Amino acid sequence: MSIPVILASGSQIRAQLLSQADIDFRVQVPRVDENMIKSALIAEGAPPRDIADALAEMKARKISDRNPGALVIGCDQVLEFQGSLLSKPVTAAEALAQLTAMRGHRHKLLSAAVIYQDSQPLWRHVGQVRLHMRTATDAYLKGYVARNWDSIRHAVGGYKLEEEGVRLFSAIDGDYFNVLGMPLLNILNFLALQGAIEH
Repeated sequence: MSIPVILASGSQIRAQLLSQADIDFRVQVPRVDENMIKSALIAEGAPPRDIADALAEMKARKISDRNPGALVIGCDQVLEFQGSLLSKPVTAAEALAQLTAMRGHRHKLLSAAVIYQDSQPLWRHVGQVRLHMRTATDAYLKGYVARNWDSIRHAVGGYKLEEEGVRLFSAIDGDYFNVLGMPLLNILNFLALQGAIEH
């Protein structure tokens, strides 16, 4: 009998990545006040890597508590730019301000995944990608946000690399799946070792 796999995330792209890898899983979205947790950790001086890891763990633990036996995958992604964290933009103006500040510079995306079973952490990983944004014009950035706001408001940093956002970058150093918010290859390796997926 195969071990049930649950994705503790409401992210469409994460669900899509698992589906495309032909993983049999179901989704349960945890109720977690991410902003409150993030603010508390920032106030304590926690590094971005630890913040991503803590948020991923909280989601996995919450769903694991209600699903004995299942392997529960919690994920989170944070963006570090010049020593501070950027969040999902609340308004189009905020998205434009973030993109304007980051153009011509490098920033880091940290993609954390934690897998729980029976309310215990079994595995964790934080993938890191460095991205270099080209120096786009004010007019292009304004147009980009206007055209893509419905999509990018759900994305940390105000862009989606799998869409028009790819045009904002001159170089990317790291695993593409981490850019999408999930260290997929690492997760698949772990699930295979656990016997949860065929390999």
